[in-house]
Amino acid sequence: MKANAPQKINFMKVLVCDPISQTGINHLKQQSGIETIVLDQTHSEEELLPLIKNISAIAVRSETKITKTIIESAQKLKIVGRAGVGVDNIDIEAATQNGVIVMNTPGGNTIATCELTFSMMMALARNIPQAHGSMNSGEWNRKAYKGVELYNKTLGVLGMGRIGGEVARRAVAFGMRVMAFDPYITPSRAKALQVELASLEEIYKNADFITVHMPLTDETRGMINKDTFAKMKPEVRLLNCARGGIINEKDLLDALKGGLIAGAALDVYESEPLDNDSELRKCPNLILTPHLGASTKEAQDNVGLEVAQGITDYLLHGSLINSINMPSLDAQTSAQVQPYLKLGEKLGLLLAKLGQVGTERLTITYGGLATELPGDPIARSIIKGFLGAAEGEEINLVNVHSIAKERGLIIQEVKSNEQVDFREWLQIQACAGDEEISVAGSFFGLAQHPRIVRLNSQPVEIIPDGVLFMMENKDTPGIVGHLGTVLGKYGINIANMSLCRDHKGGEALTALNIDSIPNSECLAELETDSNIGTIRIVQF
Repeated sequence: MKANAPQKINFMKVLVCDPISQTGINHLKQQSGIETIVLDQTHSEEELLPLIKNISAIAVRSETKITKTIIESAQKLKIVGRAGVGVDNIDIEAATQNGVIVMNTPGGNTIATCELTFSMMMALARNIPQAHGSMNSGEWNRKAYKGVELYNKTLGVLGMGRIGGEVARRAVAFGMRVMAFDPYITPSRAKALQVELASLEEIYKNADFITVHMPLTDETRGMINKDTFAKMKPEVRLLNCARGGIINEKDLLDALKGGLIAGAALDVYESEPLDNDSELRKCPNLILTPHLGASTKEAQDNVGLEVAQGITDYLLHGSLINSINMPSLDAQTSAQVQPYLKLGEKLGLLLAKLGQVGTERLTITYGGLATELPGDPIARSIIKGFLGAAEGEEINLVNVHSIAKERGLIIQEVKSNEQVDFREWLQIQACAGDEEISVAGSFFGLAQHPRIVRLNSQPVEIIPDGVLFMMENKDTPGIVGHLGTVLGKYGINIANMSLCRDHKGGEALTALNIDSIPNSECLAELETDSNIGTIRIVQF
């Protein structure tokens, strides 16, 4: 007896472009089905191109640039993981357009950045770096370095994410009053952190210390400038351990030299590394560090392991956390949502095949138990099915929203408390001018078998699987028998049948699950019957 040849295993390849912790590398190498390639130095775009042909995932820190060219050339690329927070070195728009997920690791360096921020604040308050420099020069000048206490001072925190929240906790422990600006923080969370929600104007007016913990966006770029410095107290001290560019550096220098503010501390800059001859280096009331926010052993271990886990969890299990351009789902939520993703895509495909041209708006309605699930991934699957029905359309769950926007398609999502015969259901309505068509779906049984349960206002029971034959016809005796005869003539077997009508003798719909696609001759013969209207074939 001949021995069976060993099966070839197709490994998914992960390319580690920048140094991450050995803990993260070990995690990658321990995963079955994953091949890990670790580069020993930073590579340019030109050097990377020959290496990425069969790569499924890329892990980077801040050194390697993941450009549009790299993303478009890596045809098997599914995910780019950043070991750290900032993703300035990754072309997110290009990744989204090409269906590539971008994730970061915001939790891994939270404590490291928080502690650096607080260290900087204390150093600012007590002039520690300046006093140290004076001592190294042989001086003993106690009067020159009189500081201020943190106790009873007001701290303004701009951005109350993970890091901002941790800074606030420590400030409260030091007896500081904390005012926080964040449009997305809830009053209950603010109360739990013992902080006062305030506007930017209120913080600029009242704060003794201001610390920045916001991302760099079009809205935040240069938000702290000569105009905002003019609103601050002369005693204020400013800190930025978040992203360079939020503070206008030229205006900051003018404010420090002109006495508009008392001092500042920066760990991040508009351009990095900071130029050797930068005027910032010469300012006596300015403390500078070379982007040390995440530079602790613990933080590097954490972000290395976190990016490795994020990549492998997605490649091997489909769970996703900390995504920049996709909704994040843990493994449990992902399992709950999966049936809806499949149903949603089938509903979207069916709606597209119903033949309406020029759809301007899709309204997605969640009913029953479906209202308790995260809607965005479900909506993405529906849009994917709807837009992907067009032949040749390269669309996936990552780029669906950008493609919908390009087409001018408006997406609306509604949660309904309408009482229907189903515990959970989805409905999609397509609107083109005054015309509307809709489909709805639910699940049958414990195994959650998907079903189409409504077409427009008509209740149906259609299995969205395989080849679906849909026929509009008059409610006339013998029509079903005629249909079966013609299909049988051409060797088409019927697996399931669903019938509905608006009233006796009126308009009816016949839906069949069939084993193969009818040829043109079969369809032409059916269409010669005056009682038979439009026929549509949908292949799921």
